[in-house]
Amino acid sequence: MNVNNLGLITRNDQLNYKPNIKRNLGNRLMTGLAALFSIVAVLPLVLVLGYILLKGASKISISLFTELPPPPGLEGGGIGNAIIGTFLVTFIAALFAIPIGVGGGIYLAEYSKSDWFAKFIRFGTNVLSGVPSIIAGVFIYGTLVTTRLLFGNAYSAVAGGLALSILMIPTVIKTTDEGLKLVPDDLRRGALGVGASRFITITRITLPAAFTPIATGVVLSIARAAGETAPLIFTALFSPYWADLLSVDGWFSSIATLSVLIYNFSIMPLEVQNELAWAASFVLVALILALNLSARWLGRVASR
Repeated sequence: MNVNNLGLITRNDQLNYKPNIKRNLGNRLMTGLAALFSIVAVLPLVLVLGYILLKGASKISISLFTELPPPPGLEGGGIGNAIIGTFLVTFIAALFAIPIGVGGGIYLAEYSKSDWFAKFIRFGTNVLSGVPSIIAGVFIYGTLVTTRLLFGNAYSAVAGGLALSILMIPTVIKTTDEGLKLVPDDLRRGALGVGASRFITITRITLPAAFTPIATGVVLSIARAAGETAPLIFTALFSPYWADLLSVDGWFSSIATLSVLIYNFSIMPLEVQNELAWAASFVLVALILALNLSARWLGRVASR
């Protein structure tokens, strides 16, 4: 028994935790199920990363990054041309997607007034973000590759970059729109109050304030584009040679990429090519993991 400040008598056993009553048993059961489902959700990622690490990490060497893939039946070789091609195609995609995506996000956040056109853009962006990646590849294939609109060239790095940019644009637009909405309106009113134009306010005030979330979205979109395979099969195809980055012809000709190399070499009945496919998988996963960690780091910087 215990007497509190109000003179009321309470029992200590009523305040103690009773593990065997029904509600506490149910609480422990639901907590255990939630923990189990969380482990099951993360388990595929752990298994995939562990298996790729086991199969591909042992093949990492200097020659892997500096040599071309070997002809069928020969030993050695590397994936240097595919690594350069992946960076080139992703760079071309970023050149198209970042200006368009950031510009579209600025319009939605700063200029539109929730009219029908802005709603249409947001709806179209949501639909485009859910479109399968192979559709973007087929679209570029039908409009640019088969028609040879790119200076008479068919498969090319530029065509692959355009296909990947279609996949990047929705992410960049949405992150730019949401990032600019986080900027306090007082900053805009203060800039307009001292005589700054809307253009100056956006370029000098709101965009720098929202730089971190916008950069996070850009990095995430690049990470998604770098790992796509289907669009590049229809647009960039593949090449067993080095890409000539200093020549215009190198940008408008077929080019090797990591994802397509993995697809081609993994289905070959040759052990050397299969090993290169595993090594390329490890390099690609490490690249995408690094981009995602960079996005999380930018997100932490934004939250401070």
